[in-house]
Amino acid sequence: MYYTCSVFRIKTSFRNKLSLIMEPLDIPQYFLSIVRQNPELSAAVAAIKTLLKVIKCEPAETLVGLRDNLTKATASIKQTDSSITSVSSACELFLRFITLTSMEPRDFQVCKQTLIERGEVFLLKIQSSREKIAKLCHPFIQDGSVILTHSRSRVVLQTLIQAARAKKRFKVFVTESCPDKSGYQMRDSLNSEDIPCTVILDSAVGYIMEKVNFVMVGAEGVVESGGIINKIGSYTTAVCAQMSNKPFYVLAESFKFARMYPLNQQDVPNHFKYPASILSKGDTTKEHPKVDYTPPSYITLLFTDLGILTPSAVSDQLINLYL
Repeated sequence: MYYTCSVFRIKTSFRNKLSLIMEPLDIPQYFLSIVRQNPELSAAVAAIKTLLKVIKCEPAETLVGLRDNLTKATASIKQTDSSITSVSSACELFLRFITLTSMEPRDFQVCKQTLIERGEVFLLKIQSSREKIAKLCHPFIQDGSVILTHSRSRVVLQTLIQAARAKKRFKVFVTESCPDKSGYQMRDSLNSEDIPCTVILDSAVGYIMEKVNFVMVGAEGVVESGGIINKIGSYTTAVCAQMSNKPFYVLAESFKFARMYPLNQQDVPNHFKYPASILSKGDTTKEHPKVDYTPPSYITLLFTDLGILTPSAVSDQLINLYL
């Protein structure tokens, strides 16, 4: 009797564990929870972590079914009000990285484990991108430099912090960056590292440009032409920099390289320019876009984890990334 009860308990316990494993994953909520718990984490990295969770939890039985689940998961992440430009490119690169390499094992569970291992490698690679860029870029910051940056970029912040810890003395101007005024967050982050920083109005970019040595901005996406999609106001800043003969540097991770070729502002798709909550209402005429497009002719250099690139070199790197 005791033996029978023990077997029953084991079977019941197994069924309970199985039900927990098979419980559907709320993908948007899981993604948003990662973003909330790690404010300094890129939305693209959070998206990759979500896709890895999908691989581990979704009950697909074939590679085709698993890829279909990942595609649907990516679509659901894009329905959140996050940086869709970087999320789209990172997810596409992730899918190619883990699924396009040949798979010798025929057992699906073995293949699935291989995909998870490849996904972990990809995640580690993109998480180290910011540090690589900071090491490449901070030598360009000299003692006495005056730098203008736009909005709040995590990779720009890390680069400036690394330069300051190398005992370099410099000053930073940061735009207010309406409508979310993220420039104040950048100022607070810099001040916490004892880096002198002043917030200026977005409309004061032209006025302040003659005082700075160069402009340094991040990017939400780098397109095939070598131009960038970034926080609204980046294009204006780049135009002012060129008119004042000041270098305009872009710091961007390679997972933000996107297979797009916009020719002007209208060529940038609406789902990149507006949050999903706005697009769902069907009328964007009364809303302000979150990003704009800066053509390659205004960009001096791009600092990436693949190296220091000219805008014309981006297309070659994109080909290598998507091979």
